[in-house]
Amino acid sequence: MTDRVKLALAQLDFIVGDVEGNTAKILDKCQHACFEMQADLVVFPELSICGYPPEDLLFHSGLQSRIAQAIETIRTTVKGTAVMFGYPEYDGDSIYNSAVVFKKGETLAKYRKCLLPNYRVFDEKRYFVSGKGPTVFKLNGIRLGINICEDVWESQPAAASRAAGAEAIIAINGSPFEFESQAKREHVVGRLVQETRIPAVYLNMVGGQDELVFDGGSFAMDKDGGICFRAPPYKEGMHSVILQATGRGIELMSGDVARKLPEEQSVYEALVCGTRDYVKKNGFPGVILGLSGGVDSALVAAIATDALGKSRVRAVMMPFRYTSNMSQEDAALQAHSLGIQYDVIPIAPMYEATTGQLENVFEGREEDVTEENIQARCRGLLLMSISNKTGRMLLTTGNKSEMAVGYATLYGDMAGGFAPIKDCSKSMVYRLAKYRNTINRMIPERIIMRPASAELRPNQKDTDSLPEYDLLDPILEAFIEKDLSVQEIVEQGYKREVVVKILELVKRNEYKRRQAPPGIRISGRAFGRDWRYPITSRYTFPR
Repeated sequence: MTDRVKLALAQLDFIVGDVEGNTAKILDKCQHACFEMQADLVVFPELSICGYPPEDLLFHSGLQSRIAQAIETIRTTVKGTAVMFGYPEYDGDSIYNSAVVFKKGETLAKYRKCLLPNYRVFDEKRYFVSGKGPTVFKLNGIRLGINICEDVWESQPAAASRAAGAEAIIAINGSPFEFESQAKREHVVGRLVQETRIPAVYLNMVGGQDELVFDGGSFAMDKDGGICFRAPPYKEGMHSVILQATGRGIELMSGDVARKLPEEQSVYEALVCGTRDYVKKNGFPGVILGLSGGVDSALVAAIATDALGKSRVRAVMMPFRYTSNMSQEDAALQAHSLGIQYDVIPIAPMYEATTGQLENVFEGREEDVTEENIQARCRGLLLMSISNKTGRMLLTTGNKSEMAVGYATLYGDMAGGFAPIKDCSKSMVYRLAKYRNTINRMIPERIIMRPASAELRPNQKDTDSLPEYDLLDPILEAFIEKDLSVQEIVEQGYKREVVVKILELVKRNEYKRRQAPPGIRISGRAFGRDWRYPITSRYTFPR
């Protein structure tokens, strides 16, 4: 049929570096799109051949040769439908972030991404050269323009496509999750269609990749800014979108519109997705974590169980003389509710042996935070030993508030392979714990309601060392995610001495964060690839 294009949008998870596996997946979905969906064009996400982001793998000559072979395989194999996919295009010494369209072995179009993001988690200018202009191709009488991810965040690429004759835009993306990401994408594409007066189809990938989680949420928007289709977030799927030529231009036929998720649910599903894929894609048989009876480890235990299933999660309670009966009771209750393996290993013998060996070295010195850290390091040693013996990866349970101010012990509770809640403030941890209990009550209510404590000394509370979290977290957000100065934060109503104290703690503990395991990014700025403060610095905050 002419003047009508049925798209098959492949909202899928592609593994970085698995060129052969990704290619097989593309070929399989092309078959499905052709014979099951009767699609005219099947569309795959940005850099789907190699996975996104491939980072310095792009410089490896072995990857280049595999990419070339994969492209040729797709070109010569796919016959029944046209196919569009993203790939790294090698041209002499230059690499482009490109998309290609094949139909029956012929190249209908090739497009090179024009705008390369180089901020926050993105550093594409390290790898790619910018494309120079639009690409428009005709399929079934309809002229389609191609954009890639960042191209839709500015006006020029879509406007150039429109000027070149495009009657609709297809944008392929590798857009990671952060707070309000779906609303931001739809707002940006809404502005694009308002300016060009043509519809746009936005395809995003799904799946976890190290610190990043891609949440899908692919959608189609008509020329008036109406959402005609939205895919469910965090789920792989093949979805149909129909473009129909009419006397009023190209119209989008309405399809299923999945609901947007509330913030807590969206964040929780991002953490589950990121944890599941990190464990699965790196080949671990399961995970282990320390279950303390506190809210952080309780949330991580729930996330891990939801991500992997109860048989692949093992929790260990490691009590000491300061561990309350309440903590031991609540940890055991949660482990039983989740149905996970649960061990209790007291650390007193290890602690006494360690302090006994250090007795002469410590002679004449009062007990201080050193003895607290020995407790944490005894626990870290036990957990890492079980991890080594069983092959299960150790999950750390620290949150962003703690990592910001250094309220964590190197080689103790920071020991591990992955940190699911590393980018969650303490306030967000409580919100997520409450949300998880709305599904079914897997976190004892007492854990959520009691004051936070590391239980490393008698009657200890977090607030002995830190401000209340409802004061601490907004100040940290203002500095970390918004880059506000001391004065700007003070003008929001906070005391200068409190602001300076907190920011000095952030500065002083950079060396710890450099040694922390990777964790899932959910905010506009996480500790990891988009946080690059120097360890050695004489920068001071005005008092």
